[in-house]
Amino acid sequence: MARTLLEQLREMTVVVADTGDIQAIEKFRPRDTTTNPSLITAAAQMPGYAGIVDETLLQARTDAGPGASDDKIASLAFDRLAVAFGKRILRIVPKRVSTEVDARLSYDTQATIAKARDLISQYENAGISRERILIKIASTWEGIRAAEILEKEGIHCNLTLLFGLHQAIACAEAGVTLVSPFVGRILDWYKKSTGKDYSPTEDPGVESVTTIYNYYKKFGYKTEVMGASFRNLGEIRELAGCDLLTISPQFLGELDSTTGELERKLDPAKAKSMNIERISMDKATFDKMHAENHMAHDKLDEGIKGFTKSLETLEQFLKERLALLDAGQPVGQTVEA
Repeated sequence: MARTLLEQLREMTVVVADTGDIQAIEKFRPRDTTTNPSLITAAAQMPGYAGIVDETLLQARTDAGPGASDDKIASLAFDRLAVAFGKRILRIVPKRVSTEVDARLSYDTQATIAKARDLISQYENAGISRERILIKIASTWEGIRAAEILEKEGIHCNLTLLFGLHQAIACAEAGVTLVSPFVGRILDWYKKSTGKDYSPTEDPGVESVTTIYNYYKKFGYKTEVMGASFRNLGEIRELAGCDLLTISPQFLGELDSTTGELERKLDPAKAKSMNIERISMDKATFDKMHAENHMAHDKLDEGIKGFTKSLETLEQFLKERLALLDAGQPVGQTVEA
């Protein structure tokens, strides 16, 4: 019987679902799941998850105290909504969920640390071990420094919005658990910049993740590489063998319905024998490499702004939903997790 690409991929790579949609997670049963502000915002507006949103809002109103403004309640609810989705998701996946720190804190090390500790506290107060949580932080120099401190406290981090080797090296030297280089967003930048189309074998995003993977394996870093943000099935096939891949429900479905042979492209043993120059990373080197890498500079800035916009959209949605609850609209019914 012909085997699907998804079956074969699972034998060489940990498959992670990139979604906040609990029903999609139930369908594909990944080992881990990642979320981000855009995904949580989209999921929060699905009718099937109205119950999670309303319960979170009502609890936030109680906790905010008498006379609290709608802005304060919505802000408090936003802080807790990602954790509420994370708790539901952890009923399904056997290992970990990634929950993101507010993108507006991306250049503030101490605020990022405080927010990460708060998120972990929420999970632990619900009886969920910090071993099952990855705190997602943008791969700014300040975010990487925050992750370095958090990792020493046993708070595991997933460094996201990663587009350049300089970011990856800094993350590995900081001892972070996992990095998420963004394949598709790199491709988007190059297509816009050059006007060219790229085959999967010459895809700049694929090349970037391959370079990071080989660098880590060559020098024995423990940090795991999780390719993210895919635009086509070819990118996923070219990264078969990567430590982890976080894949949207759309592409999980395509992998699950496609048969044929899947060749392993990334291999730690092969990386060990490669001639790769080691780069010593400090802030001056990081800043220099970041300034010279126009793609990484542009996409990191764009990504932080995009996640910030999603957060602002979610906060506005929460305020509007709170007004409906105050007007007597019944609490929504949530799909069973």
